[in-house]
Amino acid sequence: MSHITFVTGGSRSGKSRYALDCALRCAPRAFIATAIAFDEEMKERIAAHQAERGDRFQVVEEPINLAGAVTGLESGTGIALIDCLTVWLGNLMHEHGDDRGDYPELQAFQAMLDNPPMDLVIVSNEVGMGIIPENAMSRRYRDLAGTLNQQVACKADKVVFVVSGIPMVIKPSGGEA
Repeated sequence: MSHITFVTGGSRSGKSRYALDCALRCAPRAFIATAIAFDEEMKERIAAHQAERGDRFQVVEEPINLAGAVTGLESGTGIALIDCLTVWLGNLMHEHGDDRGDYPELQAFQAMLDNPPMDLVIVSNEVGMGIIPENAMSRRYRDLAGTLNQQVACKADKVVFVVSGIPMVIKPSGGEA
């Protein structure tokens, strides 16, 4: 049975580094990147993440169809690291509009989590601990991200909250991903 480790925390908290360390314990491994380089600053962030993981992962770049990216990985892949859900959610809102009631890709991803084809390490930002956003779209994003994080945490075997580079296990695991 596959295990899901969910890693969350604030921006620049060290969650991606922790997730990489988790994923490096298993092989063969894949990295599913959700980011799109819309501007120069994002290109620099992506390059920094690429340098950090090096060539230790099969890399799949998929900004929209996350469930398809996971299920489309090579047979025998032991673990997949998904980084990150909040960037992916922003992509969905950009692609489909920010006023939709639901996104079919969210439903497909949730269904895939019921029986993942390999161990997963899933990274997401915790966005609900700051101030209330001033506009409706930002509030909708925050609410959708919070709901998505809750749903993934519920299905995860292990949930880790990373603060200032320190991982805190907030949901125990029956096995390690």
